[in-house]
Amino acid sequence: MSAHLAKLNPRQKEAVLHIDGPCLVLAGAGSGKTSVITRKIAYLIEECGMPARHIAAVTFTNKASREMKERVGGLVKGSAARGLTVSTFHNLGLNIIRREHKALGMKASFSIFDAEDARALLKELMLKDGDLDSDHLDLVANQISNWKNDLVIPAMAASKAASPGEAQIAEIYRRYNQALRAYNAVDFDDLILTPVRLFSEQPEVLEKWRRKIRYLLVDEYQDTNSSQYLLVKLIVGDRGGLTVVGDDDQSIYAWRGARPENLSLLKKDFPSLSLIKLEQNYRSTSRILRVANHLIAHNPHEFDKALWSEMGLGEPIRVIRCANEDAESERVAMEILSQRLKRQAKFSDFAILYRGNHQARLLEIKLQAHQIPYTISGGTSFFARAEIKDVMSYLRLIVNPDDDNAFLRIINTPRRQIGPSTLEAIGHYANERHISMFNACGEIGLGEHMPEASLERIRRFHHWVLQMGENCRGDDPVGALKQLVEDIDYEGWLHQNASAPKVAERRMENVWYLLDSIKAILQKADDDELTVEDAIAKLMLRDMLERQEEEDLGDQVQLMTLHASKGLEYPHVFMVGMEEDLLPHRTSIEEDNIEEERRLTYVGITRAQKTLTMTWAAKRKQYGEIIETSYSRFLDELPEEDVVSEGLGQHNPEVNRAQGSAMLGSLLDMLKK
Repeated sequence: MSAHLAKLNPRQKEAVLHIDGPCLVLAGAGSGKTSVITRKIAYLIEECGMPARHIAAVTFTNKASREMKERVGGLVKGSAARGLTVSTFHNLGLNIIRREHKALGMKASFSIFDAEDARALLKELMLKDGDLDSDHLDLVANQISNWKNDLVIPAMAASKAASPGEAQIAEIYRRYNQALRAYNAVDFDDLILTPVRLFSEQPEVLEKWRRKIRYLLVDEYQDTNSSQYLLVKLIVGDRGGLTVVGDDDQSIYAWRGARPENLSLLKKDFPSLSLIKLEQNYRSTSRILRVANHLIAHNPHEFDKALWSEMGLGEPIRVIRCANEDAESERVAMEILSQRLKRQAKFSDFAILYRGNHQARLLEIKLQAHQIPYTISGGTSFFARAEIKDVMSYLRLIVNPDDDNAFLRIINTPRRQIGPSTLEAIGHYANERHISMFNACGEIGLGEHMPEASLERIRRFHHWVLQMGENCRGDDPVGALKQLVEDIDYEGWLHQNASAPKVAERRMENVWYLLDSIKAILQKADDDELTVEDAIAKLMLRDMLERQEEEDLGDQVQLMTLHASKGLEYPHVFMVGMEEDLLPHRTSIEEDNIEEERRLTYVGITRAQKTLTMTWAAKRKQYGEIIETSYSRFLDELPEEDVVSEGLGQHNPEVNRAQGSAMLGSLLDMLKK
C-alpha cells in the first residue's frame, strides 16, 4: 500500500488516508481524482480491513465506472476486491429495486422505460385526454422529469400548480405514473426516486442497505440532483463513511437537474465534514490553467481554488477572428493539417469542441474536403435507432413472451387502436395473476376487465404473435421474419411518421439490414441447432462490443460538444463559435444563466494539454439569414498577457494557397528526412 501512496502528492495522500469522518475532496480539472478514489478503495480493503462487499463507489457514466473498476482490480490483488460495488447512480438504484421489488409491490420482471418509451406513453395519454396538444410533448416530458428529480410526486405537483397549464401537466403526470404502475414498469428517473421513497417509507429496508453499504464514495458530486443527493444522505445516515469528489467549477448539467449547491449542503447535513482541495493539475500547461482560473474567477464561489501545474508555461492561447462560418471551418481544417506536420502529431491529438451539434455539419464538410479523418462522439448506435428497437421488440417478444417491455413497445406500433386504458386493464390483470402481459392476453378471465371490441383486438394480436413464433421456429426463419415485417406494413408506418419519404426509405433499409444480419449469422453457423433466438443474442452482443471498440477511435480528429468533452483531454484543442448567442447560448442569456455557460467554457479550456485555439465568425447564417455577430463576452475575461489575437481567417484564396504551399513544402522536407 505504501508504494501506492508514494505516487500521490500530499493533498491526494491526505484524501486517501482520511477515513474518520465525511470528506469532501474538491478536485480541480486534471488533478487525479480517479487515482484518489481508486486508491482510497484499495486502502479501505487492504489497510483498514473493510470487506469489499461493504464498499460502494458511484459515478455518472458506464465508462467512468468501468475504468474505476479496472483500476481497483489493478491495485487490489486476488479475491479481496470480490463483491465491490462500482456503478452509476442509476445502476445502483436498479439493483435496489431488483432486490426489493416485493417491498415495492412489483413483479420481479419489471420493465424499464427509456426516454423514447416514456415519450410514446405520454403522447398516448395526451392524445386520449385531449387537454394538451401533443406538440408540447417535450415540455411535458421535461417537466415530469424535473418533478421526479426534485422528489415531487403527482399530488404535490397538482397542489403547487401555478396555472391551468401546470395543473394539466400535473394530471398527465398522475395518469403517467398510474400507467407505469399498471405496466409493472419504471422510467429512468424512477431508478433514483423509487429507492429514495422506499428508504424514506420503510426504515427496516433502509437499515438493511446501511448494513450492506458501510462506506460510500461518490464521483462528480456537483452533477447530483435532489433525489441523488437524498439517496446518498439516506444510505450514509449519521455515520462517517462517505467521501465525495467534485468540482463546482465543472457543474454544467443544470438543464438535467444537477445542483452544484449540493456541495454546500454537505456542510449542513454533515457538520464534521473535512474539506481537502486538489489543485495540482497533471494535464495542462501553466498558461492554459492561468487562463482557466482567470475566467472562472468571474463566477461567485463558496470554495476557492486555483489550479497550478509543473508542466511549464506553454504557448499563448490563440483567438482567431474569421470572416464567416465557412472561413472558420476552413481555417480550423487548415490549422489541423499544418499543426500536424509542424508538431509531428497524430490526427487523434486534435479535438474540435462546440456548443451545439448543429455546428458540426460545416466542420465535417471541410474535414472531408481536406481528407482529414474524424469521428463525432456520441453517434447513435445501430440498435438505438427507433426502427431497429421496434423490430427487435417484435423478435424479443416472439422468443420471450415474458418480455413486458417489448410487448408495450410494439402493441401500438403500428397503431392497433389499443389505448392506455386497455393496457392498464391488462397490466392489473397480469399483476394479479403473476404472469406476463402477453400471456394475460390469452387468458379467458381477461374478458371480464374490458369491452368486447378491445378484447377482440387483443386476442387477434396475441394469436398473430404466437403464429409468427411458430413460423420463426420452422424451416425458413428469415422468410418468417420478412413476413412479420410485411404483415404489420411497417414500411407504410414509417412513411406515415417520417419527415420525408427519403427518411422513411433510409430507415426501412436499416430494417432489411437487420434481417440480413440475422440471415448471415444463421448461414455461417456451424451448429445446425442455432436458433433465431441465438442469432438475435449474437447480434446484440456484437453491437455492444462494437460500441466498446469505438472508444478506441484510431487516428482521427475528435469532434464533440463541450458537454460531451467533460472528463476527456487532448494535446491540441479548438473551441469554435466563440460568439454571443452561441457561447454563452442565447437561452442562457435570456434566462440569466451565464454562470453555467462560463463553467462550460472553463471545461472546454481545461481539456487542452498543450495548445488551445479559439475561433469566432464575424458573420453567421441563422434561419436562412446572414447576420453580424459579436464575439463572446468570455473572450474579454481572459488575461491579455496570455492571449494572442489574430484578425486573419477571412476567405482569401491567395492566403489559402500560400498556406497550402507552405504545408506542401513542410511535407516534402519531412519525406526527405
